[in-house]
Amino acid sequence: MEFEARKKISTEMNIAPLIDVIFLLILFFMLTANFVIPPGIKLDLPSVLSAKPQEEENTVVSVTRDGGLFLNDKGISGQELPGALKRELEGAKNKTVVIRADENVNFGLAVDVLDMAKQASAEGVVISTTKKENAGK
Repeated sequence: MEFEARKKISTEMNIAPLIDVIFLLILFFMLTANFVIPPGIKLDLPSVLSAKPQEEENTVVSVTRDGGLFLNDKGISGQELPGALKRELEGAKNKTVVIRADENVNFGLAVDVLDMAKQASAEGVVISTTKKENAGK
């Protein structure tokens, strides 16, 4: 009785399609990673006709609609702001403070921040705005 030659079962796995899929996934994640919006402070700045861009590095105080305060994009309380602002201005080359306040913020709070900047020895205070598109608005 003759034995039939047994066919060898291939135990090797072809990974070429798997590598293609992995490269496509890497490409997909690399392309979509650039479109992630970084978290930031949501402000609707007031619009004016005479807005001019600020070129230099300045100390920035942001005031949100709900009264939140940020010094250079770091959250801070109203009691801590004067001391932190003074420390920030002591080490700064440019001692101008930019106030970025939401257009719906309480006017009294904006004036308080302006006063804190002056008390912290700011040489200049700039109110950040956006430029109006046309005069008819």
